[in-house]
Amino acid sequence: MPYDLTDAQRDKYRETSRRSKSRKEELLRGPRTGSETDGIDPSRRLDPLDLMPQLAPNALSCLSLFAGGGGLDLGFERAGCSHAASFEILDICGDTLRANRPEWEIRSGPAAGDVRTAAFGDWRGVDIVHGGPPCQPFSTAGRQAGADDPRNMWPEFVRCIGQTRPRAFVAENVPGMLDRKFETFVEHNILQPLREQYTIFRFKLSAHDFGVPQARRRVFFVGFRNARDAARWSMPEPTHGDIGSLFGPLLPRSTARSSLGLPDIGLDAVAPTLRSGFTGPRKTTGVVNSKGSLKIWHDLRIWPSGVQPTRAMAHAYTPENGHFRLSVDDCALLQGFPARWRFSGAVYQVLGQIGNSVCPPVAYAVARQAARALGAR
Repeated sequence: MPYDLTDAQRDKYRETSRRSKSRKEELLRGPRTGSETDGIDPSRRLDPLDLMPQLAPNALSCLSLFAGGGGLDLGFERAGCSHAASFEILDICGDTLRANRPEWEIRSGPAAGDVRTAAFGDWRGVDIVHGGPPCQPFSTAGRQAGADDPRNMWPEFVRCIGQTRPRAFVAENVPGMLDRKFETFVEHNILQPLREQYTIFRFKLSAHDFGVPQARRRVFFVGFRNARDAARWSMPEPTHGDIGSLFGPLLPRSTARSSLGLPDIGLDAVAPTLRSGFTGPRKTTGVVNSKGSLKIWHDLRIWPSGVQPTRAMAHAYTPENGHFRLSVDDCALLQGFPARWRFSGAVYQVLGQIGNSVCPPVAYAVARQAARALGAR
């Protein structure tokens, strides 16, 4: 439904848009001088690598489907697992993976990266298969067409499990996957085809419970072929939270302003869920996920629209209200990606890779538990 605006409101928005365009044109003619840090204190800025200390190699190999920007791949690597191969249909995501891990086997693009035409027999006997089948068929932000959505890739994930027969699998998706309307889909398309060979666990995790400074909830399906491995499985317990949690002493939650190294304004909170730049009708460079999230960003004095490719450009193009404008590096940090993990592509493509990824510290937490269940120390 279109917004019902008065003529006065429309004139106000047109004038704001005109001023914004004028200021950006001025920036492109020559950015203003000064520090690019916006008052950022680097010593306070979060390093996501601290949330996932590198573990010793555990001899477990992983095959990655729907690898995207590499959130699951990175989390499993930090947990000590080795990389067998990654499949990803988008070329730009393949470019990101190759740039960060040139030694990995990356199969990307409409030909090599399409799981619908892949023969997975070469990876038979891999220890773990992991992936996040496209979430749009089940997301509340979409039409929730489920099995009728052409982007439903769960049958291909199940086919891969059947052809490779891994000791374990890990699949990630949006919480809507467990809504009542999808019970039949989950039962017929995921559980029934795999239940005879695998013991399957379903659970939800919140990214901010694992030190990620963002409110992001996801559902996981974890399965084990061996009953003894399944018996050793336990769901990841939060590492960050409120004092007095049922889980015992926890580290304080990572909040948006503090994690970005911004000055104290007397208010801080985890950031709203970042929107993917791949979704929607336009190639947007904003991360606003809902009207409600816009208020949270405003209260945090963080500007979530017009994300810039560099910190210097974000600083030079300060919003009229003086709020902190995000760069792609800031968004990556809020998702739990370390600074050394670089993304390829235009801003909207980078935001698409970030927003579609599993938060690496969450992937790390699941990977650690899966490795322990499989007997890794």
